Amino acid sequence: MAMTIKELAAICDATMEGGDSSQTLTAANDITSAKNGQVTQLTQARYRHCLKESAASACFIASDFEIQDVPESLVLLRCVDPEMAFIKAVELLSSPVKYAAIISSQAVISDNAILPENCHIGAFAVINDGVQIGESSEILAGVYVGQNVKIGKNCRIYPYAVIYDSVEIGDNVTIHSGSVIGADGFGYKFRNGQHIKVPQIGNVVIGDNVEIGANTCVDRGALGSTAIGAGSKIDNLVQIGHNNKIGQHVIVCGQTGISGSCTIENYAILAGSAGIADHVKIGQGAVVMARAGVANDVAAKTQVFGSPAKEKRVAYREQVAISQLPDLIKTIKQLEARLVQLESKS
Repeated sequence: MAMTIKELAAICDATMEGGDSSQTLTAANDITSAKNGQVTQLTQARYRHCLKESAASACFIASDFEIQDVPESLVLLRCVDPEMAFIKAVELLSSPVKYAAIISSQAVISDNAILPENCHIGAFAVINDGVQIGESSEILAGVYVGQNVKIGKNCRIYPYAVIYDSVEIGDNVTIHSGSVIGADGFGYKFRNGQHIKVPQIGNVVIGDNVEIGANTCVDRGALGSTAIGAGSKIDNLVQIGHNNKIGQHVIVCGQTGISGSCTIENYAILAGSAGIADHVKIGQGAVVMARAGVANDVAAKTQVFGSPAKEKRVAYREQVAISQLPDLIKTIKQLEARLVQLESKS
């Protein structure tokens, strides 16, 4: 939807500075690519130089951000939180894809599935017995939905995702292509020279406003539920083992692996390629940094790094000490040689 800079400023509670506020905006773009008729944002000092040559018509910027050499045609939109204002601008100026409320004749749907009139079921989707789907949800082409699955309102399941039996999904949930929700957990007991499978008869429960990235796997509980709390965001290529309890507004970045029966408390962040051993507790607001290997509990509001993971400052000091080892070894060898010389003289 197109609008003038003045209209956008009013919606985003921004103060205009310079330029022509009557210009029409048709899109939002990043500061290195924005063109005339587009709005951008400047939130980091290292991109300050980009604004000088920018062809953008408007730019969100913090109220106290100092900037010079602003093009005469560009309107600065000063506000308290330019990042959130820019997100709002992207939403207003873009045209999000919306799928028509139709059920494809090529979908396979059980007679006792419960579907609202305003949902979208794409071609070759499979909807099994006992499935319940909420208002305005979209099940795109090729999605498999197992028996007795519950999907809430305003959800979108992208093509070729697989939802196993008895999974429960809240409202406003997005699940991207290739994800598998509710596969068996990896549980075995070694007896008499063989691995005996532990029955995996639990399910997965996903709260409201969760997003799960492409090719991510969330295993069902062995007996109870694997749970993902409301507002949590799971990146692509993440493995979440059975019986994990992931709290609200948790961030799990790509290629992270969480073993079984862990507790990840609210607002925790697991950075890329983190590895979490089984039965570990990550406290509220804690940060597990990239490629950390966590074998023990992590206290709330702490940051850990390394493998095995340690408190960030301790781990960094160890890294610095390790980097100094070659010089220390060289010094020791020199001292040893000097000692031999002194002993030979005596």
